[in-house]
Amino acid sequence: MAYNGGMTRILGIDPGLVHTGWAVIDSVGNNRKYIASGVILPPRTGTLASRLAAVFRGVSDVCEQFSPDACSIEVIFVNKNPKTTLILGQARAAAIVAVASRDIAVFEYEPNKIKKALTSAGHADKDQIQKMVRILLPAADPKSPDEGDAIAIALAHSNMARFGDFGIGSYL
Repeated sequence: MAYNGGMTRILGIDPGLVHTGWAVIDSVGNNRKYIASGVILPPRTGTLASRLAAVFRGVSDVCEQFSPDACSIEVIFVNKNPKTTLILGQARAAAIVAVASRDIAVFEYEPNKIKKALTSAGHADKDQIQKMVRILLPAADPKSPDEGDAIAIALAHSNMARFGDFGIGSYL
């Protein structure tokens, strides 16, 4: 990983079992370049295992195509419904394993830290986040909130890594 002036390709992931947003950016110092983004859409029917496999395969395909140096992923928050939280955690794990199995470092960030890294406000709303995404990466044109969030997650890692802040944990 090149965090001291060299180019780093960052994969941002907004995990979900229905929609998993992903984005790839290149980062060199203060400069960022949008590469690609999209959404992985597991089938809405089928077993939980088959849907998790679709997330794993989708993230694996993105890694294969874009060869990221690092991955940033959002930490899940506890929903009111514990079952939903557990399922979201499993989708997140499928994405993490897809990345980590390729020896790509995974960095985790809480939602408020991502917001603060982009807007200087830890409680910024989605509109503020998306405005900053458009300012920082005008070439990005997210087609869904999940895709936009993934771009924001990649940008947040780019901003924080320059200052040695690698989130609450990293793997590898």
